[in-house]
Amino acid sequence: MEGETKQSIEQVARRIAAQYENNDLLCGREGLTLPDRSVIIEMLKDLRKIMFPGYFGNIDLKAGLTEYFVGDSLIKLGDELIRQVRRALAYCKKDVSRAEEISREFIESLPGIQEYLLKDVQAGFDGDPAAKSKEGVIFSYPGLYAIFVYRIAHELYKRDVPFIPRIMTEYAHSRTGIDINSGAQIGEYFFIDHGTGVVIGETTVIGNHVKLYQGVTLGALSTRKGQKLRNVKRHPTIEDNVTIYANSTILGGETVIGHDSVISGNAFIVESVPAGTKVSVKTPELKMSAQKD
Repeated sequence: MEGETKQSIEQVARRIAAQYENNDLLCGREGLTLPDRSVIIEMLKDLRKIMFPGYFGNIDLKAGLTEYFVGDSLIKLGDELIRQVRRALAYCKKDVSRAEEISREFIESLPGIQEYLLKDVQAGFDGDPAAKSKEGVIFSYPGLYAIFVYRIAHELYKRDVPFIPRIMTEYAHSRTGIDINSGAQIGEYFFIDHGTGVVIGETTVIGNHVKLYQGVTLGALSTRKGQKLRNVKRHPTIEDNVTIYANSTILGGETVIGHDSVISGNAFIVESVPAGTKVSVKTPELKMSAQKD
């Protein structure tokens, strides 16, 4: 390495090292370790095998080993979850003694999550004429994967676990283009068709039998106040049996889309819509002229 280049690197190294010393955020909290992102992702993979073993697991369900497979998997999962939750709680200076209780409660929630997911699969099959089978929805649909991760993460969010729910949902976001905050409250028979670009904010409330298409945003009307808006409902409420078509944006914590409504594509909504309403955007006028030779 040439002398001038070496000197330049030494100068950069000194500046970066100085910033380590002057800004604790860059190095984390001394003696504490954040949850391991790679381990959290592996836990999601293991959970998907438990939820849908015929698709993502290696067990022969006809061999009578189902209960053993589930039990053994849950023991390993529970032990790892305790370790990762303990890390998260310790880093945020919260009561680490809650880690085992959180892990136990999370595992106890899994049968209920599985019941929700089966209803989501049914909604995906019923709502998409291109779906050839429910098996295809489970194995292939990115919308169902994002919903699966959300339902897992939501159980940890409810128990005030730092970091881990966000790690999970951002992993799903990176894989599917669907961003569902783990704090959202989502009912039964939820379906996201195509999915890319969907955003569902933290305080969104979604009822039963709701269907979203690609590019839908359920967001906050304004976030200029930043942290002052924490724990304030910022995102809309979508009641039962609502369909929201592609690229529509619905904003605001006081905005309610009434049950049995249909929101057309490209709508921009910042106020409530009564039940049973069809909201449509005026079709742009097409102007056509003869092409000259």
